[in-house]
Amino acid sequence: MFHFFDLSLKINGFPIKKAQNEFEKIERIPETEFENYILEKRKEIVDYHLKNNKSYQDFVGKSFIENWDELPIMTKKEFQKPLQERLSNGFTTKNVYVNKTSGSSGDPFIFAKDKFCHALTWANIIHQFSQYKINFNTSKQARFYGIPLYFIGNKKERLKDVLKNSYRFPIFDLSDKILEKVLLKFQITSFDYINGYTSSIVLFAKFLQKKNIVLTSVCPTLKCCVVTSEMLFEEDKVLMEKQFGVPIINEYGASELDLIAFQNPNNEWQLNSETLFIEILDEKNNVLPNGKEGRIVITSFYNKAHPFIRYDIGDIGIIDERSTFKKPILKKLIGRTNDIAILPSGKKSPGLTFYYVTKSIIEDDGNVKEFVIKQTKIDTFDIEYVSEIELAENQIDTIKIAIEKYLEKGLKFNFKRKTKLDRSKSGKLKQFVSLLKN
Repeated sequence: MFHFFDLSLKINGFPIKKAQNEFEKIERIPETEFENYILEKRKEIVDYHLKNNKSYQDFVGKSFIENWDELPIMTKKEFQKPLQERLSNGFTTKNVYVNKTSGSSGDPFIFAKDKFCHALTWANIIHQFSQYKINFNTSKQARFYGIPLYFIGNKKERLKDVLKNSYRFPIFDLSDKILEKVLLKFQITSFDYINGYTSSIVLFAKFLQKKNIVLTSVCPTLKCCVVTSEMLFEEDKVLMEKQFGVPIINEYGASELDLIAFQNPNNEWQLNSETLFIEILDEKNNVLPNGKEGRIVITSFYNKAHPFIRYDIGDIGIIDERSTFKKPILKKLIGRTNDIAILPSGKKSPGLTFYYVTKSIIEDDGNVKEFVIKQTKIDTFDIEYVSEIELAENQIDTIKIAIEKYLEKGLKFNFKRKTKLDRSKSGKLKQFVSLLKN
């Protein structure tokens, strides 16, 4: 079969074969030598940008750094200036890969990666998916992603889907009528895997549950399902595994960086140690030991076009105590730093705590398809939900009691039944939103 996917990368100037060779070379580094590899790559990328990137020179304020911990922490706010001002010597917007972050953190920005760095990202993705016998040149993808609605952007994405051997399902309307068409497409197409936003794929699983259908009974070629971009809860994973009949794989990445973590066949959320260095820091930027919760800060080893060095991605997580330099494991991804609920007592709680507690109750009978929680005042929260039947008073009381138990008393809730929930332009569903001004 003709390798359209590899060809599309080559046509766009991404040296995929060179990148795959480099990635395999990194993979072969033994555990005993991997710490040295990390230390060398950290030093190389810092030295490179201190020498070749004026924006980073100005940010650091020094031309030489002796200790890693001296390096300041980069945030998205540092990138709120024209891209050309942030590029290293020898790079222009014409000879790099340029893209824009989704803005889910509230600070969207345009970024760049040199073409070899971006090819390495694809080499990593190809390697991770191959663990589940997925070949991007030959495997057929069922894609649950957003798509631009304007003409040119829409056609570009459709072309990419053709080159990736992918069929994209609309996710802005996932009513039962639309999901019937999705099911029909699975019945007549030999899909190898599902990939896309967690919330959309969960809705499809709930639809199948209601119809008492296991997807592999109508699409026996299906091998796995990879969910990304949104939180995956254990109950949803169990539901999808049951209704799809295949393993559910959790992916965590950032467009400006790389794959950050990918669930391996041993059910471990393995962090990317090949092209990234990942630290967990406290509020004072001290490095925390494995097992402690803190801010996820990432360094990209190979991006010479644009520095991402000790870059606070805006997420909170924990690295497993069993981790090694070669095989670090993400124990838990807790949420985004801007998804924090500030309560009347002064207590701070991850917004997903509300979502998780409410979710454990609200979906027991399968009536509620999906919901989001919005903090509108210090003591007031709106719970917007889509359901076939309006929530009963006893259900609402049970939710309130559970939230009081896990958080605190005296909070007010407005339950709002809706026909559909608002999603971002990309199609992502933000499960918790704080509307309070800092």
